[in-house]
Amino acid sequence: MTALRSILCPAWSESSLDTVALLLHGFGSQENDLPGLARWLPPTLPWASLRGPVEMGYGAAAWFPLSPDGVMDDAAITAASDSVWAWVEAGVPAHARIVPIGFSQGGLMALQLLRTRPERVVAPVVLAGFVQDAAQEGDAALAAARPAVFWGRGSADPVVWPEAVERTRAFVAGHTSATVRIYQGLGHSVSEEEMEDVRAFLDAQL
Repeated sequence: MTALRSILCPAWSESSLDTVALLLHGFGSQENDLPGLARWLPPTLPWASLRGPVEMGYGAAAWFPLSPDGVMDDAAITAASDSVWAWVEAGVPAHARIVPIGFSQGGLMALQLLRTRPERVVAPVVLAGFVQDAAQEGDAALAAARPAVFWGRGSADPVVWPEAVERTRAFVAGHTSATVRIYQGLGHSVSEEEMEDVRAFLDAQL
């Protein structure tokens, strides 16, 4: 498996990592997209911004292919989450907790990390994202433990199709103690208001 490219925050020190945020970009973006959100993270929380394994050309990347009709490629999603966990195992101490923060397709990846290794993940943040439709190995444990999740989206988001929104709403209601925020007039984007809510969520959970 090819190692994922990444950007590490200046304060990154593998020997002192206890909790680490993973920034997971959206479809057609790359690892330089989300580090600008780091100013809303707790100041002592180190972060790494990862690049999706699917190269799209012209500098763009993705975590898995997208279908116009919203059909999920389960094998590609599994391969993507495996690649993230391989990156974690190679560069993050085994005791450290993972805080995945993902936008759009990266939001699905944040939930996928929670659903595959719930014992390792804390306080995932999903920005304009959605959930995979296939059941995952950690779902039963999540339904029992109800971990905290932040899910924010815009009321005017034209990208995430309604079926994915409804599927995600049902999943977080049945498996998590979710903080759900809908931002009026916001499209497929992230606002400062939303990031202030993310800051408050992470301060409370971490």
